This record gives sequence, structure tokens and C-alpha cells, in this order.
Amino acid sequence: MQEYYNYIKALHLIFVITWFAGLFYIPRLFIYQIEASQKPSPDKEILGDQLKLMAKRLWFIITWPSAILATTFAICLLILRPALLELPWMHVKLGFIVLLFIYHLKSHQIFKQLQAGIIKWTSNQMRIWNEGATIILFAVIFLVIVRDAVNWIYGVLGILVLAILLMLGIKLYKKIRDKNPNA
Repeated sequence: MQEYYNYIKALHLIFVITWFAGLFYIPRLFIYQIEASQKPSPDKEILGDQLKLMAKRLWFIITWPSAILATTFAICLLILRPALLELPWMHVKLGFIVLLFIYHLKSHQIFKQLQAGIIKWTSNQMRIWNEGATIILFAVIFLVIVRDAVNWIYGVLGILVLAILLMLGIKLYKKIRDKNPNA
């Protein structure tokens, strides 16, 4: 089975990428659903139904299967190389993976609410939520690439700076949208 390690690793990476693609796009669809709910009829119903269908297809055809397959291939990789579980960077990575699953499950909860027509978030709150996957992705990629050479203090500060920059970008975009609703 060891001779298949690189093939399994490639499949793991492919499904990680498609999983993140789904996690990046689903909040965008949530934003559109929330904004469509504020439009007058018949736009509200037409857009709402179409966006619900798009979200359902993305979530169940791409995002969930990708999460399951990425996890399955990750487990296979760890079975083939159990020594990875002894490395400190892997412990931190797995911590971020736990956060990723929490993010995924919370997104699933939001998905179910929106499918039922229950809106508990504003579009601006959802824009902020959308950045959660970005922060986790940055953390995991840098951790995997840099590994033991990473200086934990600089790594944590870097993630915080990224989060602050993303939030500032969201605020700037909100100001631009408030001035020009078609932006």
C-alpha cells in the first residue's frame, strides 16, 4: 500500500481543494439568499428558489462528498505513515482541522435554516463568516509547508493580521456598497 502513498496524497489534496471551493462559495450563496429575501415579489420568490437550488446542489454534490473523501484519504495517509502523528506541527494542523469541521457543521446549520426560509444572519455578518474558511486555509497551508521551522508566535500574529485585514476589507466593501448599491 505504501507504493500508493503519493496517489492517495494527490487525491487527498484534490478533495481538500474542492471542499474549500464549496466552503468558499456556500456563504456567498447565503449572502445572495439573504439579500434576495429583502427584494419585492416576484423577484424575492424567483431568486430565492433558484439560490436554494444552487446551494443544495453545491452542498450535497460537491462540498459534503469532498469533505468525506478528503477526510478518508487523510486517514489513509496517516495509517500509511503513523509517525506523522508524533510531530508537533501535525497536532496543530489537526486542531485546525477540528475548527474546519466545526465551521463546516455550522455552515450546514445555516444552510438548513436558509432552506427553510429562516434568516438569522445579515448579509454583512455572512460576509464576515465567509472569511472563516480563508483563515483556516492559510493556517493549515503555512503549517504544512513550513512545519517545524515555523515560529509559533509569528504564525499566530500572521493569522491575526490576516483576519484583521480581511475584516477591514469587508468594512471597506460595505462602505463602497452603501455609496453605490450596484457595486
